[in-house]
Amino acid sequence: MQVAAQHHLPDDVGSAGPCGDSGNYEGIDCVVISAAPSVVTFGEVMLRLASPDGTRLAGATRLDATFGGGEANVAASLAGFGIPARFVSRVPANDLGDGAIRFLRGLGVDTSGITVEPGRLGVYYLEPGAAQRASRVVYDRADSCIAKAGASAYDWAPLLNGARWFHTTGITPALSAAAAEATLAAVKTARAAGATVSVDLNYRAKLWNWGAATADVMAGIVAEADVLIGNEEDADKVFGISAPGSSVVDGRVDPAGYAAVAAQLASRFPRLRTIAFTQRGSISASENTWSGVIWTPGAFHVARSYRIAPIVDRVGAGDAFAAGLIYAMLDGRSPDKALEFAVAASCLKHTLRGDVNQVSVAEADALAGGSGSGRVER
Repeated sequence: MQVAAQHHLPDDVGSAGPCGDSGNYEGIDCVVISAAPSVVTFGEVMLRLASPDGTRLAGATRLDATFGGGEANVAASLAGFGIPARFVSRVPANDLGDGAIRFLRGLGVDTSGITVEPGRLGVYYLEPGAAQRASRVVYDRADSCIAKAGASAYDWAPLLNGARWFHTTGITPALSAAAAEATLAAVKTARAAGATVSVDLNYRAKLWNWGAATADVMAGIVAEADVLIGNEEDADKVFGISAPGSSVVDGRVDPAGYAAVAAQLASRFPRLRTIAFTQRGSISASENTWSGVIWTPGAFHVARSYRIAPIVDRVGAGDAFAAGLIYAMLDGRSPDKALEFAVAASCLKHTLRGDVNQVSVAEADALAGGSGSGRVER
Protein backbone atom coordinates (compact mmCIF):
# COMPACT_ATOMS: atom_id res chain seq x y z
CA MET A 1 0.00 0.00 0.00
CA GLN A 2 1.35 3.40 -0.99
CA VAL A 3 1.04 6.20 1.57
CA ALA A 4 1.04 9.68 0.05
CA ALA A 5 2.23 12.39 2.44
CA GLN A 6 0.61 15.80 2.02
CA HIS A 7 2.99 17.94 4.08
CA HIS A 8 6.74 18.41 3.72
CA LEU A 9 9.06 20.72 5.63
CA PRO A 10 12.82 21.22 5.26
CA ASP A 11 15.16 19.18 7.43
CA ASP A 12 16.59 22.24 9.15
CA VAL A 13 13.36 23.39 10.80
CA GLY A 14 14.24 24.75 14.24
CA SER A 15 12.16 25.17 17.36
CA ALA A 16 10.77 28.47 16.09
CA GLY A 17 9.26 26.89 12.99
CA PRO A 18 10.10 27.05 9.29
CA CYS A 19 9.43 30.74 8.72
CA GLY A 20 12.54 32.21 10.27
CA ASP A 21 12.63 36.02 10.41
CA SER A 22 10.77 36.47 7.13
CA GLY A 23 7.39 35.24 8.38
CA ASN A 24 6.96 33.39 5.09
CA TYR A 25 7.59 29.81 3.98
CA GLU A 26 7.21 28.91 0.30
CA GLY A 27 4.67 31.68 -0.16
CA ILE A 28 2.67 30.78 2.95
CA ASP A 29 2.31 33.44 5.62
CA CYS A 30 3.35 31.97 8.98
CA VAL A 31 2.54 33.06 12.51
CA VAL A 32 5.44 34.33 14.60
CA ILE A 33 5.48 32.33 17.83
CA SER A 34 5.42 34.38 21.02
CA ALA A 35 7.41 33.41 24.10
CA ALA A 36 4.21 33.68 26.15
CA PRO A 37 1.20 31.92 24.64
CA SER A 38 -2.26 33.43 24.92
CA VAL A 39 -3.83 29.97 24.67
CA VAL A 40 -2.57 26.55 25.77
CA THR A 41 -4.26 23.39 24.52
CA PHE A 42 -3.70 19.83 25.77
CA GLY A 43 -4.36 16.56 23.97
CA GLU A 44 -3.12 14.04 21.44
CA VAL A 45 -1.86 14.68 17.94
CA MET A 46 -2.22 11.69 15.63
CA LEU A 47 -1.21 10.46 12.22
CA ARG A 48 -4.30 10.64 10.00
CA LEU A 49 -4.49 8.13 7.14
CA ALA A 50 -7.46 8.62 4.80
CA SER A 51 -8.62 6.55 1.87
CA PRO A 52 -9.34 8.54 -1.30
CA ASP A 53 -12.87 9.80 -1.88
CA GLY A 54 -15.13 7.02 -3.10
CA THR A 55 -12.82 4.28 -1.80
CA ARG A 56 -13.41 1.91 1.11
CA LEU A 57 -10.62 1.56 3.65
CA ALA A 58 -10.64 -2.19 3.19
CA GLY A 59 -9.98 -1.82 -0.53
CA ALA A 60 -7.68 1.20 -0.58
CA THR A 61 -4.33 0.85 -2.34
CA ARG A 62 -3.11 4.24 -1.13
CA LEU A 63 -3.76 6.44 1.90
CA ASP A 64 -3.30 10.20 2.22
CA ALA A 65 -1.22 11.05 5.28
CA THR A 66 -1.38 14.13 7.45
CA PHE A 67 -1.66 14.92 11.17
CA GLY A 68 -4.51 16.02 13.39
CA GLY A 69 -6.28 15.75 16.71
CA GLY A 70 -8.90 17.81 18.53
CA GLU A 71 -6.78 20.06 20.70
CA ALA A 72 -3.95 20.26 18.16
CA ASN A 73 -6.48 21.42 15.56
CA VAL A 74 -7.67 24.18 17.89
CA ALA A 75 -4.11 25.39 18.52
CA ALA A 76 -3.35 25.41 14.79
CA SER A 77 -6.55 27.30 13.93
CA LEU A 78 -5.84 29.89 16.63
CA ALA A 79 -2.28 30.34 15.39
CA GLY A 80 -3.73 30.99 11.95
CA PHE A 81 -5.93 33.68 13.49
CA GLY A 82 -2.83 35.34 14.95
CA ILE A 83 -3.29 34.09 18.51
CA PRO A 84 -0.06 32.75 20.11
CA ALA A 85 -0.98 29.13 20.87
CA ARG A 86 1.01 26.41 22.64
CA PHE A 87 0.13 22.73 22.27
CA VAL A 88 1.01 20.34 25.11
CA SER A 89 1.30 16.66 24.27
CA ARG A 90 3.66 13.70 23.99
CA VAL A 91 4.99 12.08 20.84
CA PRO A 92 7.43 9.24 20.11
CA ALA A 93 11.11 9.75 19.43
CA ASN A 94 10.89 8.63 15.81
CA ASP A 95 10.08 10.00 12.37
CA LEU A 96 6.33 10.09 13.04
CA GLY A 97 6.73 12.13 16.19
CA ASP A 98 9.15 14.44 14.40
CA GLY A 99 6.71 14.80 11.51
CA ALA A 100 3.85 15.73 13.84
CA ILE A 101 5.94 18.45 15.49
CA ARG A 102 7.12 19.82 12.13
CA PHE A 103 3.52 19.88 10.87
CA LEU A 104 2.34 21.94 13.84
CA ARG A 105 5.35 24.26 13.73
CA GLY A 106 4.63 24.89 10.07
CA LEU A 107 1.21 26.17 11.09
CA GLY A 108 2.69 28.54 13.67
CA VAL A 109 1.99 26.48 16.81
CA ASP A 110 4.35 26.72 19.78
CA THR A 111 5.46 23.10 20.23
CA SER A 112 7.73 23.68 23.24
CA GLY A 113 5.15 21.87 25.40
CA ILE A 114 5.48 18.60 23.46
CA THR A 115 7.55 15.91 25.18
CA VAL A 116 9.47 13.52 22.92
CA GLU A 117 10.00 10.07 24.39
CA PRO A 118 10.09 6.36 23.47
CA GLY A 119 6.69 5.01 22.50
CA ARG A 120 4.16 5.21 19.70
CA LEU A 121 2.03 7.82 17.98
CA GLY A 122 -1.72 7.33 17.87
CA VAL A 123 -3.21 6.76 14.42
CA TYR A 124 -6.68 7.17 13.01
CA TYR A 125 -7.93 5.91 9.68
CA LEU A 126 -10.64 7.82 7.82
CA GLU A 127 -13.00 6.55 5.17
CA PRO A 128 -14.71 9.65 3.73
CA GLY A 129 -18.43 9.21 3.20
CA ALA A 130 -20.61 10.43 0.35
CA ALA A 131 -24.34 10.73 -0.27
CA GLN A 132 -26.07 8.15 1.93
CA ARG A 133 -22.81 6.37 2.93
CA ALA A 134 -21.51 7.75 6.21
CA SER A 135 -17.87 8.56 6.91
CA ARG A 136 -16.13 6.04 9.15
CA VAL A 137 -13.20 6.33 11.57
CA VAL A 138 -11.00 3.49 12.82
CA TYR A 139 -8.77 4.29 15.81
CA ASP A 140 -5.37 2.80 16.60
CA ARG A 141 -4.48 4.78 19.73
CA ALA A 142 -3.96 2.21 22.48
CA ASP A 143 -0.80 2.70 24.55
CA SER A 144 0.25 5.84 22.70
CA CYS A 145 2.68 8.14 24.48
CA ILE A 146 -0.01 10.44 25.83
CA ALA A 147 -2.30 7.57 26.87
CA LYS A 148 0.41 6.21 29.18
CA ALA A 149 1.26 9.52 30.90
CA GLY A 150 -0.47 10.50 34.14
CA ALA A 151 -0.70 13.80 35.99
CA SER A 152 2.86 13.64 37.36
CA ALA A 153 4.27 13.64 33.81
CA TYR A 154 3.44 17.34 33.31
CA ASP A 155 4.93 20.42 34.94
CA TRP A 156 2.01 22.75 34.33
CA ALA A 157 3.37 25.91 35.97
CA PRO A 158 5.88 26.72 33.19
CA LEU A 159 3.61 25.28 30.49
CA LEU A 160 0.83 27.70 31.48
CA ASN A 161 3.02 30.69 32.26
CA GLY A 162 1.41 33.80 30.78
CA ALA A 163 -1.55 31.96 29.27
CA ARG A 164 -4.96 33.65 29.32
CA TRP A 165 -6.86 30.57 28.16
CA PHE A 166 -6.60 26.79 28.52
CA HIS A 167 -8.50 24.36 26.29
CA THR A 168 -8.95 20.60 26.27
CA THR A 169 -11.61 18.08 25.23
CA GLY A 170 -13.34 14.90 26.30
CA ILE A 171 -11.25 12.94 23.80
CA THR A 172 -8.11 12.98 25.94
CA PRO A 173 -9.61 11.52 29.15
CA ALA A 174 -11.30 8.86 27.01
CA LEU A 175 -7.89 7.41 26.13
CA SER A 176 -6.98 5.92 29.50
CA ALA A 177 -7.19 6.33 33.26
CA ALA A 178 -3.77 7.99 33.20
CA ALA A 179 -4.82 10.50 30.52
CA ALA A 180 -8.01 11.26 32.45
CA GLU A 181 -5.95 11.92 35.58
CA ALA A 182 -3.66 14.22 33.61
CA THR A 183 -6.59 16.13 32.09
CA LEU A 184 -8.20 16.72 35.47
CA ALA A 185 -4.92 17.97 36.92
CA ALA A 186 -4.47 20.26 33.91
CA VAL A 187 -7.85 22.00 34.20
CA LYS A 188 -7.48 22.40 37.96
CA THR A 189 -4.03 23.95 37.58
CA ALA A 190 -5.16 26.22 34.76
CA ARG A 191 -8.11 27.47 36.77
CA ALA A 192 -5.90 28.10 39.82
CA ALA A 193 -3.50 30.02 37.57
CA GLY A 194 -6.31 32.37 36.54
CA ALA A 195 -6.73 31.19 32.94
CA THR A 196 -10.15 30.87 31.36
CA VAL A 197 -10.81 27.14 30.99
CA SER A 198 -12.79 25.72 28.07
CA VAL A 199 -13.79 22.09 27.61
CA ASP A 200 -15.24 20.58 24.45
CA LEU A 201 -17.23 17.47 25.42
CA ASN A 202 -16.27 15.75 22.13
CA TYR A 203 -17.82 12.37 23.01
CA ARG A 204 -16.18 9.42 21.22
CA ALA A 205 -17.96 6.14 21.90
CA LYS A 206 -15.15 4.07 20.37
CA LEU A 207 -12.63 5.42 22.90
CA TRP A 208 -14.45 5.22 26.24
CA ASN A 209 -13.57 1.61 27.00
CA TRP A 210 -11.08 1.70 29.89
CA GLY A 211 -13.66 1.08 32.62
CA ALA A 212 -14.80 4.40 34.10
CA ALA A 213 -18.21 5.92 33.50
CA THR A 214 -17.93 8.79 31.01
CA ALA A 215 -20.29 11.03 33.01
CA ASP A 216 -18.31 10.61 36.21
CA VAL A 217 -14.97 11.44 34.59
CA MET A 218 -16.28 14.37 32.59
CA ALA A 219 -18.21 15.82 35.53
CA GLY A 220 -14.96 16.39 37.42
CA ILE A 221 -13.36 18.07 34.39
CA VAL A 222 -16.36 20.23 33.41
CA ALA A 223 -16.70 21.40 37.02
CA GLU A 224 -13.45 23.35 36.52
CA ALA A 225 -14.53 24.98 33.25
CA ASP A 226 -15.77 28.47 32.44
CA VAL A 227 -16.75 27.64 28.85
CA LEU A 228 -18.37 24.41 27.67
CA ILE A 229 -18.59 23.42 24.01
CA GLY A 230 -20.32 20.49 22.35
CA ASN A 231 -22.17 19.27 19.31
CA GLU A 232 -25.87 18.53 19.03
CA GLU A 233 -25.63 15.16 20.83
CA ASP A 234 -22.69 15.48 23.26
CA ALA A 235 -24.73 16.57 26.29
CA ASP A 236 -27.06 13.62 25.78
CA LYS A 237 -24.27 11.08 25.27
CA VAL A 238 -22.19 12.30 28.21
CA PHE A 239 -24.70 13.54 30.79
CA GLY A 240 -28.04 12.20 29.55
CA ILE A 241 -29.42 15.69 28.87
CA SER A 242 -31.33 15.70 25.58
CA ALA A 243 -32.78 18.59 23.58
CA PRO A 244 -36.56 18.67 23.08
CA GLY A 245 -37.61 18.62 19.44
CA SER A 246 -34.35 17.23 18.06
CA SER A 247 -33.49 13.82 16.65
CA VAL A 248 -29.85 13.42 15.69
CA VAL A 249 -30.59 9.99 14.18
CA ASP A 250 -33.09 11.59 11.80
CA GLY A 251 -30.79 14.55 11.12
CA ARG A 252 -33.30 16.97 12.66
CA VAL A 253 -32.09 19.67 15.08
CA ASP A 254 -34.28 22.25 16.83
CA PRO A 255 -32.00 25.01 18.17
CA ALA A 256 -34.57 26.25 20.67
CA GLY A 257 -34.37 22.99 22.63
CA TYR A 258 -30.74 23.62 23.48
CA ALA A 259 -31.63 26.53 25.75
CA ALA A 260 -33.06 23.93 28.15
CA VAL A 261 -29.96 21.74 27.76
CA ALA A 262 -27.70 24.69 28.59
CA ALA A 263 -29.82 25.67 31.58
CA GLN A 264 -29.53 22.17 33.04
CA LEU A 265 -25.77 22.10 32.49
CA ALA A 266 -25.36 25.54 34.05
CA SER A 267 -27.35 24.44 37.08
CA ARG A 268 -25.18 21.35 37.52
CA PHE A 269 -21.88 23.16 36.86
CA PRO A 270 -22.19 26.66 38.36
CA ARG A 271 -18.75 27.85 37.16
CA LEU A 272 -19.96 27.79 33.55
CA ARG A 273 -20.53 31.25 32.10
CA THR A 274 -20.69 30.31 28.42
CA ILE A 275 -22.16 27.19 26.79
CA ALA A 276 -22.10 26.74 23.02
CA PHE A 277 -23.28 23.92 20.76
CA THR A 278 -22.82 23.34 17.05
CA GLN A 279 -26.02 22.41 15.22
CA ARG A 280 -25.62 19.99 12.32
CA GLY A 281 -28.63 19.00 10.26
CA SER A 282 -27.68 15.95 8.22
CA ILE A 283 -29.37 15.58 4.85
CA SER A 284 -26.68 13.17 3.67
CA ALA A 285 -22.93 12.70 4.10
CA SER A 286 -22.46 15.17 1.24
CA GLU A 287 -24.97 17.82 2.33
CA ASN A 288 -25.51 19.29 5.80
CA THR A 289 -26.93 22.39 7.37
CA TRP A 290 -24.67 24.08 9.91
CA SER A 291 -25.39 26.53 12.70
CA GLY A 292 -24.80 26.98 16.42
CA VAL A 293 -26.25 28.31 19.66
CA ILE A 294 -24.73 30.05 22.65
CA TRP A 295 -25.97 30.45 26.22
CA THR A 296 -24.79 33.02 28.71
CA PRO A 297 -26.53 33.96 31.96
CA GLY A 298 -29.72 35.69 30.92
CA ALA A 299 -29.29 35.31 27.14
CA PHE A 300 -29.53 32.67 24.41
CA HIS A 301 -28.59 33.22 20.76
CA VAL A 302 -29.07 31.14 17.61
CA ALA A 303 -26.68 31.71 14.71
CA ARG A 304 -27.38 31.99 11.02
CA SER A 305 -27.73 28.59 9.34
CA TYR A 306 -25.60 27.57 6.34
CA ARG A 307 -26.32 24.92 3.74
CA ILE A 308 -23.06 23.12 2.95
CA ALA A 309 -23.02 21.09 -0.26
CA PRO A 310 -20.88 19.41 -1.29
CA ILE A 311 -18.86 18.78 1.86
CA VAL A 312 -15.15 18.36 1.19
CA ASP A 313 -14.14 17.20 4.70
CA ARG A 314 -16.21 17.60 7.87
CA VAL A 315 -13.59 16.16 10.25
CA GLY A 316 -12.33 18.93 12.52
CA ALA A 317 -15.37 21.19 12.07
CA GLY A 318 -16.11 21.12 15.80
CA ASP A 319 -12.51 22.05 16.57
CA ALA A 320 -12.78 24.92 14.08
CA PHE A 321 -15.89 26.09 15.93
CA ALA A 322 -14.09 25.93 19.28
CA ALA A 323 -11.12 27.88 17.91
CA GLY A 324 -13.43 30.47 16.38
CA LEU A 325 -15.28 30.92 19.66
CA ILE A 326 -12.06 31.23 21.68
CA TYR A 327 -10.63 33.75 19.22
CA ALA A 328 -13.77 35.88 19.20
CA MET A 329 -14.10 35.88 22.99
CA LEU A 330 -10.45 36.86 23.40
CA ASP A 331 -11.12 39.57 20.82
CA GLY A 332 -13.80 40.99 23.10
CA ARG A 333 -16.77 40.27 20.83
CA SER A 334 -20.26 39.97 22.27
CA PRO A 335 -21.67 36.44 22.66
CA ASP A 336 -23.88 36.69 19.57
CA LYS A 337 -21.03 38.06 17.42
CA ALA A 338 -18.61 35.47 18.80
CA LEU A 339 -21.08 32.72 17.89
CA GLU A 340 -21.55 34.01 14.35
CA PHE A 341 -17.78 34.12 13.83
CA ALA A 342 -17.32 30.59 15.20
CA VAL A 343 -20.10 29.18 13.01
CA ALA A 344 -18.78 30.93 9.90
CA ALA A 345 -15.20 29.77 10.52
CA SER A 346 -16.30 26.18 11.06
CA CYS A 347 -18.61 26.31 8.04
CA LEU A 348 -15.57 27.15 5.91
CA LYS A 349 -13.66 24.22 7.44
CA HIS A 350 -16.03 21.86 5.58
CA THR A 351 -14.47 23.07 2.33
CA LEU A 352 -10.90 22.10 3.27
CA ARG A 353 -9.21 18.70 3.27
CA GLY A 354 -7.49 17.69 6.50
CA ASP A 355 -8.15 18.23 10.20
CA VAL A 356 -7.03 21.85 10.47
CA ASN A 357 -9.10 24.89 9.55
CA GLN A 358 -6.72 27.04 7.53
CA VAL A 359 -8.93 30.09 6.99
CA SER A 360 -8.26 33.66 7.99
CA VAL A 361 -10.12 35.99 10.32
CA ALA A 362 -11.05 38.11 7.31
CA GLU A 363 -12.57 35.13 5.48
CA ALA A 364 -14.64 34.09 8.48
CA ASP A 365 -15.75 37.68 9.10
CA ALA A 366 -16.74 38.06 5.45
CA LEU A 367 -18.90 34.94 5.56
CA ALA A 368 -20.44 35.94 8.88
CA GLY A 369 -21.21 39.30 7.32
CA GLY A 370 -23.15 37.73 4.48
CA SER A 371 -20.55 36.99 1.78
CA GLY A 372 -21.03 33.34 0.89
CA SER A 373 -21.62 33.10 -2.84
CA GLY A 374 -18.26 31.47 -3.56
CA ARG A 375 -17.58 33.73 -6.54
CA VAL A 376 -14.01 33.86 -7.83
CA GLU A 377 -11.97 36.61 -6.17
CA ARG A 378 -9.91 38.43 -8.80
